[in-house]
This record gives sequence, C-alpha cells and structure tokens, in this order.
Amino acid sequence: MNASRTARQRARAELTREITETARRHLATEGAAGLSLRAVARELGMASSAVYRYFPSRDDLLTALIIDGYNDIGAAAEQADRACRPDDYGGRWLAACRAVRDWALAHPHEYSLVYGTPVPGYQAPEQTVGPASRVAAVLGKIISDAQASRVLDPPALCPAPPRSFAPDAARLRQSVLPGVPDEAAARALATWASLFGLVSFELFGQFENVITDRSGYFDHAVSCLGRLTGIPA
Repeated sequence: MNASRTARQRARAELTREITETARRHLATEGAAGLSLRAVARELGMASSAVYRYFPSRDDLLTALIIDGYNDIGAAAEQADRACRPDDYGGRWLAACRAVRDWALAHPHEYSLVYGTPVPGYQAPEQTVGPASRVAAVLGKIISDAQASRVLDPPALCPAPPRSFAPDAARLRQSVLPGVPDEAAARALATWASLFGLVSFELFGQFENVITDRSGYFDHAVSCLGRLTGIPA
C-alpha cells in the first residue's frame, strides 16, 4: 500500500469520525427523527454533496450511529464480564448488567436511538444484527457457562414455556445460549427484556418519585433476575 493511499484512508476515517460525532450531538437536540445530513454538513462547514459521499442518505448515517451504539454498549458489557473470575457467575451477571446501565446513563441519546422509540420510516439493515447481539451474547455466555458447570439452578416457581417456544429456544441455542434447555432459555429472554426495561424506566423518567436509591434498587432487581434464570448468587 503506497503512502498516498494510506493518507487518503486516514483522512477519510477522520472525516467519517467528525461526521458521526456531529450527528451524535444532533441526536441530543433534534432526536433521531430530526437528524439531517444537510444540518450536519452545515455545522462542519461542508457542502451537502461532500457528506453524501460518506453517507448516501440519512438512513445510512443512522445505521452507522446505531452500529456504533450497539458496539459501544456491547464492549462495555464484555469488558465488565472479563474483569470477573470466570466461575463467579453471579458477579459476572451483576457486573455486565451494571455496565449496561452505566453506559446508558452516560450516553442517553445513543441508548434512546438503539433501545427507544423506532425512528419513523427507518428499517434497520441486516448489518445491525451482529452488533445488536453483543450484550445478549455476554449474558448468554454467563448462563451457558453456569449450565456447562452444572450450577445453573432456577427456582421451581415458573411453569414450563409453551411448546410453541421450542423453535425460538433452538435459535437462541444456536446464537447466544449454547447448551441451555428450553426452560432456561425462556427465562433468559424474560430477564434480558426486564434488564432493558429497568434501564429504560430510569432513563426515561418512570422512576421519578418512585425509587430514591436507583443504583441500589437496580443491583437488587438484576440480582433477582439472575436468580430467576438460575445463576447462583
């Protein structure tokens, strides 16, 4: 690779970064539905046609922001999990869940983009699926590791999932829950939805005048969710 090509690649990467960073600031003021390539170009002092060479449409820019958001929150969960002992399943679960909450509170507009109200007219492409699965992969590995170590022990308080869930459980085993039986997969899916429900309630104001110590309550709630799935304390 010649030096001029490398320089052009660096320049393109830098300008791409500037465009996406500017777009993130616009998310805070205009929301995802109001994101405009022309407005981003205007702030950067560029012609709209120049920005279109990097992102041909608003949806392409949204897709880039969504992928970045999923990758960032996924990386935070992965790092938190790696910082724990492999056999400390309860500690790994709590650390990963805390990382999700911490990232959301630090990046509320990015969180809203990926887990909030869908953007009217936008259809997420296939390329967002992998990044979107990273948090689930972290939590699924904790559950799968506990299952493989024969310590996954869900309390006997839930009915068995309906037979219609079996194909869904099979798909989950192929992606993020290898070796996990249908019942544990059903509980895992419910706990993941509950985790993001807790985070969304806090971020979007539903806990105002309800929960005072939100950090303490969050730890309690996600620990209960872990136990529901069968993760030892």
